[in-house]
Amino acid sequence: MTTPAPLPAAGGDELTALAESLGDLVTRDEPLAERTTYRVGGSAALFARPRSVGDLTRIAEALRATAVPVLVVGRGSNLLVADSGFGGLAVALEDGWDEIVIDGTRVRAGASAALPVVARRSAAAGLTGFEWAVGVPGSVGGAVRMNAGGHGSDMAASLVEVRLFNLRSGEDRGVPAADLTLSYRHSSVSDDEVVLSADLLLAAGERGTAEGAIADIVAWRRANQPGGANAGSVFTNPPGEAAGRLIDASGARGLRLGTAEVSPRHANFIQADPGGSADDVAELMGAVAHRVHDAFGVRLVAETRLVGFPGTLGGPVVTSPAGEEGS
Repeated sequence: MTTPAPLPAAGGDELTALAESLGDLVTRDEPLAERTTYRVGGSAALFARPRSVGDLTRIAEALRATAVPVLVVGRGSNLLVADSGFGGLAVALEDGWDEIVIDGTRVRAGASAALPVVARRSAAAGLTGFEWAVGVPGSVGGAVRMNAGGHGSDMAASLVEVRLFNLRSGEDRGVPAADLTLSYRHSSVSDDEVVLSADLLLAAGERGTAEGAIADIVAWRRANQPGGANAGSVFTNPPGEAAGRLIDASGARGLRLGTAEVSPRHANFIQADPGGSADDVAELMGAVAHRVHDAFGVRLVAETRLVGFPGTLGGPVVTSPAGEEGS
């Protein structure tokens, strides 16, 4: 399993200085579990809810002279935070960042807009090409960051331009989609950048056809994927293969470690028990990856972003994908 270096924890003095600098813009020891679809995990040492570009600029000015790591949190549908928490500054765009503007076949969606909402609004306007997103419970910002997708499409298929804010430099700029190096569950958006909005170019079509496609996707997901506390697909699909099939064939379907279980319904989903442990989920991910590698020689790459875990193969891992849940 791919295991890049983990996000480092900041020193106490730096965190204290940053908290004092930002004042009422941040809170301390903010629980993150309820901000993820796994509903487990620890707290962020500092947490900010910027409501304007001015707030983001304050954060950038305060961060510039520090080494405090930053975690941008969307709707948490592709995020698992270790039980020990995140020793840096978590930033979440919430109120005021979810506007959706439709102009002809172009859609501008704010970073915190929910993908299913954008999909339904677009379909109601007679636009096609974004129906797939109704089944992805993430935010637009997170979807850009990981090039989320499903049902034969992804963000790259319709993304034209994004607005990015750099939390270190304070730079606020528009970036063409062609400059984001978009590929399967990947973009070049960095840990220090937050997506403010995304422009999509869709196709004119029939409202009934688009809404019918959405209904079909919703029905398929309900019939084939588990509910409960999970983050969707745990691993990306290896070239020419399905991660779920490999996991199933390795005998890992239904495997349980502590409070985490590979879903009996879909082998590429891991369920977390209510009140369970994020560390159990991450450990189970490592165990599944080992089984698949031992059985087939394939190294699975995690789609879920893990934060606060040591980067060791065979136990908890830290993975490269960022943002929200894909297909």
